[in-house]
Amino acid sequence: MAREAVEDSSGRETVGSVLRACQLLGQFSAERPVITLAELTATSGFNKPTVHRLMSTLVEAGWVHRDHSGAYRVRMPMFTIGAAALAGFDLRTEARPELEALASDFGDTAFLMVPSAAGAVCIDRVEGGKPMVLAAVSIGSVLPYHAAAAPVAMVAFDSELRRRILRDPLPAFTEMTHSDPGEFAAHLDQVRAEGVSRSRNDYLHGVSAVAAPILGSRDSLVGTISLGGHSEDFTGTDGDVRAEAVRAAAQRLSTSLNAARL
Repeated sequence: MAREAVEDSSGRETVGSVLRACQLLGQFSAERPVITLAELTATSGFNKPTVHRLMSTLVEAGWVHRDHSGAYRVRMPMFTIGAAALAGFDLRTEARPELEALASDFGDTAFLMVPSAAGAVCIDRVEGGKPMVLAAVSIGSVLPYHAAAAPVAMVAFDSELRRRILRDPLPAFTEMTHSDPGEFAAHLDQVRAEGVSRSRNDYLHGVSAVAAPILGSRDSLVGTISLGGHSEDFTGTDGDVRAEAVRAAAQRLSTSLNAARL
């Protein structure tokens, strides 16, 4: 049989059937360990013969078991592979593909930040294709907790950090900085309710951002993932699309982080 291969938009050669098989395996989770052929067909969007052929191949390979009712369950070789990934889990390494995807999809700069005593520390960043270079926020930069989307997200999702920040003075960096404690507290409530932080010109003029928290066990704050760029690109539908993409990336990282600590 001829090898089924295509080139993606970046020129890399891929095997379509392998990609589809991976998509099918991605339907399984701790919450959904057993899935029927009909359910896989519905959730994957592939036709039934394709799903049956791919799953039969995975059964033959020993990665998937099919029970007497025809439902599928992943087998121990999948757990072994997963355990290898968890053993080497590192937040920066795990987040890098998410940063690259966000920067590529939107052209903005994507950031990974973690909390510290002094402020939010940038530990990684990936620049997109747009001309704005956010040199003021580079790897190693420490941002104040009451300005910019990522630091504010940290305060919103860490109760102890919130208490500490609201006790201290909130200096203004621009006219848009949250410098009034009462107003900032209300803003933090909104961020927590929405699950994403949005900033506009509050730390750097002409720069806006969206950020979402990466949460560990018991919803403890681990860090944030964010996008920053030209303010005009973060309004209306454009801003909402960015916010949803960042929120989804943060959720994936939170899921990976919690799995690594099981």
